[in-house]
Amino acid sequence: MYAAIVTVTIDPAQAPAAAAALMADVLPRIRSAPGFVSGYWMEPVGGQGLSVVLFEEEEQARAATPPAIGWTAPGVTVDGVEFRRVAVAVP
Repeated sequence: MYAAIVTVTIDPAQAPAAAAALMADVLPRIRSAPGFVSGYWMEPVGGQGLSVVLFEEEEQARAATPPAIGWTAPGVTVDGVEFRRVAVAVP
Protein backbone atom coordinates (compact mmCIF):
# COMPACT_ATOMS: atom_id res chain seq x y z
CA MET A 1 0.00 0.00 0.00
CA TYR A 2 1.20 3.53 -0.78
CA ALA A 3 0.34 6.91 0.73
CA ALA A 4 0.08 10.17 -1.17
CA ILE A 5 0.75 12.97 1.31
CA VAL A 6 -0.52 16.27 -0.06
CA THR A 7 0.16 19.67 1.52
CA VAL A 8 -1.82 22.75 0.52
CA THR A 9 -2.20 26.40 1.38
CA ILE A 10 -5.79 27.59 1.74
CA ASP A 11 -6.81 31.23 1.54
CA PRO A 12 -8.90 31.68 4.72
CA ALA A 13 -11.29 34.01 2.90
CA GLN A 14 -12.09 31.19 0.46
CA ALA A 15 -12.09 28.30 2.95
CA PRO A 16 -15.88 27.64 2.75
CA ALA A 17 -15.75 27.50 -1.07
CA ALA A 18 -12.64 25.28 -0.90
CA ALA A 19 -14.40 22.89 1.48
CA ALA A 20 -17.44 22.74 -0.81
CA ALA A 21 -15.23 21.95 -3.82
CA LEU A 22 -13.48 19.22 -1.82
CA MET A 23 -16.78 17.55 -0.99
CA ALA A 24 -18.44 18.00 -4.40
CA ASP A 25 -15.53 17.54 -6.82
CA VAL A 26 -12.31 16.20 -5.32
CA LEU A 27 -13.60 13.43 -3.04
CA PRO A 28 -15.79 11.73 -5.68
CA ARG A 29 -12.87 11.69 -8.12
CA ILE A 30 -10.47 10.23 -5.56
CA ARG A 31 -12.95 7.62 -4.33
CA SER A 32 -13.44 6.33 -7.86
CA ALA A 33 -9.70 6.23 -8.69
CA PRO A 34 -8.22 2.79 -9.34
CA GLY A 35 -6.60 1.33 -6.25
CA PHE A 36 -8.13 3.82 -3.80
CA VAL A 37 -8.12 2.42 -0.25
CA SER A 38 -8.93 5.37 2.03
CA GLY A 39 -8.28 9.06 2.52
CA TYR A 40 -7.89 11.51 5.37
CA TRP A 41 -8.10 15.29 5.12
CA MET A 42 -6.92 17.10 8.23
CA GLU A 43 -8.51 20.31 9.48
CA PRO A 44 -6.42 23.24 8.17
CA VAL A 45 -4.30 25.09 10.71
CA GLY A 46 -3.07 28.59 9.92
CA GLY A 47 -4.12 28.20 6.29
CA GLN A 48 -2.13 24.96 5.88
CA GLY A 49 -3.91 21.77 4.91
CA LEU A 50 -2.72 18.17 4.84
CA SER A 51 -4.20 15.01 3.39
CA VAL A 52 -3.09 11.40 3.37
CA VAL A 53 -4.65 9.23 0.68
CA LEU A 54 -3.92 5.50 0.50
CA PHE A 55 -3.74 3.42 -2.67
CA GLU A 56 -2.93 -0.22 -3.38
CA GLU A 57 0.03 0.59 -5.67
CA GLU A 58 2.45 3.52 -6.01
CA GLU A 59 1.56 4.01 -9.68
CA GLN A 60 -2.10 4.37 -8.74
CA ALA A 61 -1.25 6.98 -6.09
CA ARG A 62 0.84 8.96 -8.57
CA ALA A 63 -1.88 8.82 -11.24
CA ALA A 64 -4.64 10.07 -8.91
CA THR A 65 -2.92 13.01 -7.22
CA PRO A 66 -1.36 16.32 -8.29
CA PRO A 67 0.20 17.11 -10.62
CA ALA A 68 -1.14 14.13 -12.63
CA ILE A 69 -4.72 15.09 -11.78
CA GLY A 70 -5.95 18.61 -11.35
CA TRP A 71 -7.16 18.98 -7.78
CA THR A 72 -8.63 22.43 -8.01
CA ALA A 73 -10.55 24.32 -5.39
CA PRO A 74 -11.05 28.06 -4.87
CA GLY A 75 -8.20 29.59 -2.91
CA VAL A 76 -6.22 26.35 -2.69
CA THR A 77 -2.60 26.01 -3.81
CA VAL A 78 -0.94 22.59 -3.83
CA ASP A 79 2.42 23.05 -2.11
CA GLY A 80 3.72 19.51 -2.43
CA VAL A 81 2.97 15.84 -2.90
CA GLU A 82 5.03 13.06 -1.41
CA PHE A 83 4.65 9.32 -1.97
CA ARG A 84 5.63 6.72 0.61
CA ARG A 85 5.19 3.00 0.99
CA VAL A 86 3.09 2.15 4.04
CA ALA A 87 5.31 0.10 6.32
CA VAL A 88 2.67 -0.89 8.89
CA ALA A 89 -1.11 -0.55 8.88
CA VAL A 90 -3.22 -1.20 11.96
CA PRO A 91 -6.97 -1.59 11.38
